[in-house]
Amino acid sequence: ACTGIENIDEAITLLEQNNWDLVAAINGVIPQENGILQSEYGGETLHGPAYGSTSHSTAASSAPSSSSAFRHVVPSRQIVERQPRMLDFRVEYRDRNVDVVLEDSSTVGDIKHILENELQIPASKMLLKGWKTGDVDDSTVLKSLHLPKNNSLYVLTPDLPPSSSSHSGALQESLNQNFMLIVTHREVQREYNLNFSGSSTIQEVKRNVYDLTSIPVRHQLWEGWPPSATDDSMTLAAAGLTFPCHRLTVGRRSSPVQTREQSEEQCTDVHMVSDSDGDDFEDATEFGVDDGEMFGVASSALRKSPMMPENAANEGEALLQFTAEFSSRYGDCHPVYFIGSLEAAFQEAFYGKARDRKLLAIYLHHDESVLTNVFCSQMLCAESIVSYLSQNFITWAWDMTKEANRARFLTMCTRHFGSVVAQTIRTQKTDQFPLFLIIMGKRSSNEVLNVIQGNTTVDELMMRLMAAMEIFSAQQQEDIKDEDEREARENVKREQDEAYRISLEADRAKREAQEREMAEQFRLEQIRKEQEEEREAIRLSLEQSLPPEPKEESTESVSKLRIRTPRGEFFERRFLASSKLQVVFDFVASKGYPWEEYKLLGTFPRRDVTQLDPNRSLLDLKLYPQETLFLEAKE
Repeated sequence: ACTGIENIDEAITLLEQNNWDLVAAINGVIPQENGILQSEYGGETLHGPAYGSTSHSTAASSAPSSSSAFRHVVPSRQIVERQPRMLDFRVEYRDRNVDVVLEDSSTVGDIKHILENELQIPASKMLLKGWKTGDVDDSTVLKSLHLPKNNSLYVLTPDLPPSSSSHSGALQESLNQNFMLIVTHREVQREYNLNFSGSSTIQEVKRNVYDLTSIPVRHQLWEGWPPSATDDSMTLAAAGLTFPCHRLTVGRRSSPVQTREQSEEQCTDVHMVSDSDGDDFEDATEFGVDDGEMFGVASSALRKSPMMPENAANEGEALLQFTAEFSSRYGDCHPVYFIGSLEAAFQEAFYGKARDRKLLAIYLHHDESVLTNVFCSQMLCAESIVSYLSQNFITWAWDMTKEANRARFLTMCTRHFGSVVAQTIRTQKTDQFPLFLIIMGKRSSNEVLNVIQGNTTVDELMMRLMAAMEIFSAQQQEDIKDEDEREARENVKREQDEAYRISLEADRAKREAQEREMAEQFRLEQIRKEQEEEREAIRLSLEQSLPPEPKEESTESVSKLRIRTPRGEFFERRFLASSKLQVVFDFVASKGYPWEEYKLLGTFPRRDVTQLDPNRSLLDLKLYPQETLFLEAKE
């Protein structure tokens, strides 16, 4: 009503920048001459100086911040007609910084025109980055972005050649690189490996961490940011992070209500306690504000953190928070809760080998039940219960405090156990919680053996767990017997199949060997036939080429040769004494005894005729007028 600021993000930002001093925050955005808030202490009107001045801090600190009540005076017409709001921009481009001051009625294009004159860069070549919102173009009005008074932006010019300066070149290169941020969540001791481009801002990192850890940005307590990272709107490339990996630690700030000295000490490093952001604004009761109370310590501020986030997208992440919160409340001696979905818990408990199966215990927590604290601390965390559950059960947990989480579990319950069990849990009153469901897996369905309410004792809880275990053990023995018989049948079948496979392999090998042998015999027979045909062809050719046998009454000198074969047979022929020895060789070959395979031996004297010159005549070789020769196979 006083400032005309309707955007809750901007209001939260202004309050945090003024350490949650309402008077200082309002006077910071209203011109000094229009200061309108009065304190009831002394009736003195507080005229706030310009936003961010040191005198404003002094005036603000003089009034109690935790219990002050303010009465606002009806503003004059001059105040109602609000003056334009001025915005300060620090724009970074390579190694230069340009300060721009504009009214919030200006557009993004107006900033580019001013930068065009300062940087001598065409506005069409500029990419103005660092906005906290997504879609921003040249026609966007600054007022619609709900920006704080002071802003940091940076200019990218991908279409222009890089500067000769090594620093600007390195910055431009870093903007195109990817940084691996290893963020450790302190409360649950879990690491997240997050990839960000160098052009991402620190604020974007914090928003992503909020999605993973459910810690609002304004409640995040950071360690590990470099000293040069002085502004959440700064890019990772300009923040001085270690490339390619940089380690950070985040935790939740212990309490949003602090003394002025603590707030001032923590605000000396903007990254130890993060600035507010619109994406993670929560109900005002988280800041200790009730209907009749302003900035006082309310009971909701002292309330414990929820066991499980509402509407958690991932059941595993929700159970991580449940385990961490349970440990912080009741100590480290507690059942080991299965981290994962209910379907995964079923798989772990029921679908292994029969000897390895366990009962499933589902613990249903409710923070508003008067029995919860006693049940958790004295029964669920008792060493005997913890040991027995660890040995015989898979324990899964869920928080029924929030209505959305309750409805989600009832839907899961209906799907897995049926509407009767879901209706039984739905009718349980708040003071009957916590509940402990004992589930046994059966062949076709999951059976709820017992529903244990919170109004029990350690001995009774142990007896009911042991009774459920007896039922399960009997069923498990039957399952083991059935499984052993089934495995025995399967083993016999596998052995038969293996024997049959070996028999088939042997038959196939034998058949293949026979086929190979037959193929080899056929091949050899073909070769033999071809060789015989070739020999016959050669023999016929030699027989036809022989000169005619001279007659006995021939007037020319005739040599009569008698040749004995290795088998004892004889054949005779007459040759002219002037014929060459080669004619004798051809004659012998035409009878089937080629001189390459047989040698022709003389008797007196014994000599190897095949070693003689085949071009000499029979007369010269003294094979005239007659001679007996022997054929002998060569070795």
